[in-house]
Amino acid sequence: MSKPAATRKFGEKREAIIHAAAVQINEVGVQATTLAEVAKAIGLNATSVTYYFPRKEGLVVAVYEQTLSLMEQMANDALAQADPSSRLKHFIASHVALRKRIRAGERGLTTALSEIRTLDADVQEPLMAHYLRVVDIVRRFFGAWRDSDERALFSARAHILLEAVMWWPIWSLRYSVLDFARIEARLFDVLANGLPAERGRFEPQRLIGNWRTHDDADAGQNEAFLRAATVMINKLGYRGASVNRIAESLNVTKGSFYHHHDAKDDLVLACFQKSYDRMSAVQIGGLGIGTDYWTRLSSVLAELVDLQFFDPTPLLRTTALQALDADHKVDVVTRSNRLARRFAGMLIDGIADGSVRPIDPLVAGQVIMSTVNSAYEARHWAERFGEPEVAIRTYLSALSEGMLAPSR
Repeated sequence: MSKPAATRKFGEKREAIIHAAAVQINEVGVQATTLAEVAKAIGLNATSVTYYFPRKEGLVVAVYEQTLSLMEQMANDALAQADPSSRLKHFIASHVALRKRIRAGERGLTTALSEIRTLDADVQEPLMAHYLRVVDIVRRFFGAWRDSDERALFSARAHILLEAVMWWPIWSLRYSVLDFARIEARLFDVLANGLPAERGRFEPQRLIGNWRTHDDADAGQNEAFLRAATVMINKLGYRGASVNRIAESLNVTKGSFYHHHDAKDDLVLACFQKSYDRMSAVQIGGLGIGTDYWTRLSSVLAELVDLQFFDPTPLLRTTALQALDADHKVDVVTRSNRLARRFAGMLIDGIADGSVRPIDPLVAGQVIMSTVNSAYEARHWAERFGEPEVAIRTYLSALSEGMLAPSR
């Protein structure tokens, strides 16, 4: 065999292994993915796979690099378009088209990035640097920034846009590919133009309720476990937030953990339940104020983003979903969809009272969910603002006025 042919064959086999691993990671998560299962999926033995990837971690990194490279290519293709509107439209279209290819049977094209934080620092850092390059490209969709305030605004838009397209694979399952063209147009409309009938209107009212973190002295041990686990899973991922680490952060024994929870998965589910209970309580609190529905909704959004930015116990990131088994994953997504539908109901009522412009409320509800969920990752970004209200207003301007609104 000639050297070019041998090189091509090596590359093709390596690519097949990466694709098979991507499928495994998407289905069962990094921890449950094994070289033996990857090899079996493409008719090899585990020894053959180790010729290409001696260690599982090397294969996981290659899978993530492939997804990040695809994201970078898609972002660069969009950036090459003539103006912000065309770039946003092209970027959304490319992600919808990718999902259509996957529905048609192409597997292993992309992988959820949720478990990058579980990797060792020496391999995690280059991957995070690659992701930040993608963020920088997307930030430039909106033009050249004139000062640090405008750069911060464009950073928020980039963050929210990337989270929206990364959440899209989850909720796209509710739609036929025959509906994808319409969803693409509606998603662009929501992200480009925002939600209220009066563009830029954002006058949230302070909501009163029991969703904020109280003094630790008042918390029982199980409550303390939920708080510590939520923070640690958000920071380190499912695998990085070991039972030992959670127990050590509270100065209690590992046995104390198992007194309250049979297994770590039970704790993650309890954290999701607690987070979704808090979200639901904020929604109900917003529905109870006597004003138009956009003000009710914007009050809920401001309160939730405040929790994500500044509360000692944020809401659990949906990135933890990746580590759960299929049945538990379905339960969590079902609860998430109920919350999204409640947002959709508020939007429908806002359209009826004239405070929300005519948009697709189901699509907008999912954008709201990803925007709130991802606000935790913007905590460091929010710290640059002297006043919390300004950070919240700037972040949520993507919804109150849209990503194509001129900056002030």
